[in-house]
Amino acid sequence: MSPALTTRPATRTAHEQDPSMSSTPENPTPGTTRIVAGGPPKPKRRRTREISVAVGLALLIGAGAAVASTVSRNNDAAAAPASGTGPAAELKLGYFGNITHGPALVGVNKGFIAQELGQTKLTTQVFNAGPAAIEALNAGAIDATYIGPNPAINSYVKSKGESISIIAGAASGGAQLVVRPDITSAADLKGKKLATPQLGGTQDVALRAWLGKQGYKTSPDGGGDVTINPTENAQTLKLFQDGKLDGAWLPEPWASRLVLQAGAKVLVDEKDLWDKGQFVTTVLIVNKKFAAEHPDTVKALLKGHVESVNWLNAAPATEKATVLNAALKESGGAALPADVVERSLKNIVFTDDPFAGTYQKLLQDGVDAGTTKQADITGIFDLSALNSVAPTKTSAQGLGKD
Repeated sequence: MSPALTTRPATRTAHEQDPSMSSTPENPTPGTTRIVAGGPPKPKRRRTREISVAVGLALLIGAGAAVASTVSRNNDAAAAPASGTGPAAELKLGYFGNITHGPALVGVNKGFIAQELGQTKLTTQVFNAGPAAIEALNAGAIDATYIGPNPAINSYVKSKGESISIIAGAASGGAQLVVRPDITSAADLKGKKLATPQLGGTQDVALRAWLGKQGYKTSPDGGGDVTINPTENAQTLKLFQDGKLDGAWLPEPWASRLVLQAGAKVLVDEKDLWDKGQFVTTVLIVNKKFAAEHPDTVKALLKGHVESVNWLNAAPATEKATVLNAALKESGGAALPADVVERSLKNIVFTDDPFAGTYQKLLQDGVDAGTTKQADITGIFDLSALNSVAPTKTSAQGLGKD
């Protein structure tokens, strides 16, 4: 039976809207409620956004103040008990409006996750990048989230292993450094201005680590040989179109949007930096306390997740693009042109394997980038629930339970 649905009009701050498209569909999908969480006050007058990194931006990132979009789905059945070790009354799930988060987009839009949760209410919150999602997870605003691996590692390290567990992979690939056409090599980047989605996010770490290997120095405050400005993805597109950025290391669909809609070219495809081209872009993590209290809910989430991954790998391209676009609209975004979706999907592999064998390198990249401290990450994975519901066993590579 379909979930009971409620609808409330959405509002978004101007800086969160994609400048090229309306961010709110004319006919919102039933069952969606979108709210602005932590948005800045409305400016008294318009002004051009400066792209230099300032202290205020760093503070904003640190506070996790990001515009988020909430989608609630209630099953017809009564809510489950609120406490104990049984199913949770509610699961608050985070994800991003990116195609690299396809399993979340599909799982929510097609109802795979809500159906598996049964009596448990599903509430979702949409973020721009990982550090803001981690902030929400640590504050109890969400219980689980799709996220890049570096913010997950950073949270685990900072909490000394107490905060989160990685419970599944979601996507591999789909991240590129795209630049102005006149930039032809790493040597051309000295003195240039580049963007990433958020300081300490997976693409931010990847860019800083790669630049370090090219002999460049960077700083989290924006200093160094190459300026790195953490910038919201839609704003990055606009700034690049306006000639105020020289490039950006971005996940899909934003790398494809800069290439197809703004004339950028690929300088680095991140898959070329990894053995066999396999690197994790998106994982699914859960708050450890929530998982301990509600293991059945976590298992149900993973059943819906695995079903979503399988659907993405089996669905015809046209149907896949249609569902992803509908999901992007539902999450408060906008539909993408067909060529953007097609290019994005060619760069991504959807999988529930988190590629645990890559995490020591990911940790070292964070250390080299200055966003993570060296630490023992043994225990960061708990793949036991995934392996109880997935058809093939996934290894934690000695970094946790499998």
